[in-house]
Amino acid sequence: MSDHAHPAPPSEALSFDFVPRRAAGLARLADFVPRAGKAYAFERNYDWGPDKRQNISGLSPYIRHRLITEAEVCRAVLDQHLESEARAFLHEVAWRTYWKGWLEQRPQVWRDYRLAVTRRVRAMEKSPSLLAAFDEAVDGQTGIDCFDAWTHELRQTGYLHNHARMWFASIWIFSLRLPWELGADFFLRHLVDGDAASNTLSWRWVAGLHTQGKHYLATVENITAFTSGRFNPRRKFIDDNARPLNWDDVGEIEPLAAPPAYDPGLRTGVLLTDEDLNPESWAWRPGEVAAVAGLASVDLRSPIDAGELARRFSHAALSDGLSRASALFGQPTQRLDDSDWVSSLQAWAKDNGLEQIVTAHAPQGPVAERLAATRRKLEPLGIQIAELTRAWDTTAWPHATKGFFQFREVIPALVKLP
Repeated sequence: MSDHAHPAPPSEALSFDFVPRRAAGLARLADFVPRAGKAYAFERNYDWGPDKRQNISGLSPYIRHRLITEAEVCRAVLDQHLESEARAFLHEVAWRTYWKGWLEQRPQVWRDYRLAVTRRVRAMEKSPSLLAAFDEAVDGQTGIDCFDAWTHELRQTGYLHNHARMWFASIWIFSLRLPWELGADFFLRHLVDGDAASNTLSWRWVAGLHTQGKHYLATVENITAFTSGRFNPRRKFIDDNARPLNWDDVGEIEPLAAPPAYDPGLRTGVLLTDEDLNPESWAWRPGEVAAVAGLASVDLRSPIDAGELARRFSHAALSDGLSRASALFGQPTQRLDDSDWVSSLQAWAKDNGLEQIVTAHAPQGPVAERLAATRRKLEPLGIQIAELTRAWDTTAWPHATKGFFQFREVIPALVKLP
């Protein structure tokens, strides 16, 4: 793109205030939809700063927690735009789905990442130099002006522009020479849209571990151009000649397993987690649900404490989901103790005479880990945990076996789902 083709940053201010409620997500969607076509495609890659967000949607925290669903977002966009005009935005929505489907079929990648984070954290405890370098990075004290600014922005807002996330990861891995797993963990702890698949695999992609021989390198020219001169880092700080990290074979694809089926004949309680807070979009029969409860998972993301903004958003979003579920099912709701899922769910099921707990299917990540462990403890007690899957996921995930280029073939059908 030539210099004259770069759009000018907007003169007016527009910051994101991530209100953790479905109603706020729907309002944000309605505000963004008129800009989801050609304007978005032309301007979306520019990071003009946290006070000038007119060029992007700001919907990711709502989609990540499914306060609003991918299907309703795409329907709203296609109601006002031709698919060809909105393709750039529709593909952005599909990227998140692709990452989830890819990781769902390679669960060992997630397990390896979790083990690596634990090892890296322990290694820092024994290495003063690594700990000092890590602290400089996460405190925004590296001396690389753009990187330090993005660090402070992440901690102060819980959000970063997608382009800034790639630059940040590249500098972390190739310029600061820090372990990529600690950087991914830092993001996952602080992002209000922190998602196991999107975050882990995006960092692997930057590092050159997703596609063999391909990595992403931040450059002075790219940062300067796509921040419209807001940053112009000194070249000596940016390593734009680094080679990708050593390739690690991710092994064979594992078949997508059907989650434990829901039995409508059993006395049922609905469990909401912050993976999916949209009970309205499931098909329920009157009187089918005997009790409703919620468990938060933000503190399961890392062995290090979650960031306050991510924790606040997750907990408040869960409260919003429970409030809507109470109205939907005509039942009082209960927030359970998320420090011990087994004891909390066992006591809740006993108090309400439940034979079955139904929740939305949790893809690879902390909630899936905790549900699997809980299921093993509760099933011998006569309490089964069933999971409901969405047509969006079952349609898309089988196609996420290779790269996004191949996955794109399913997007036209995916975005037209009811």
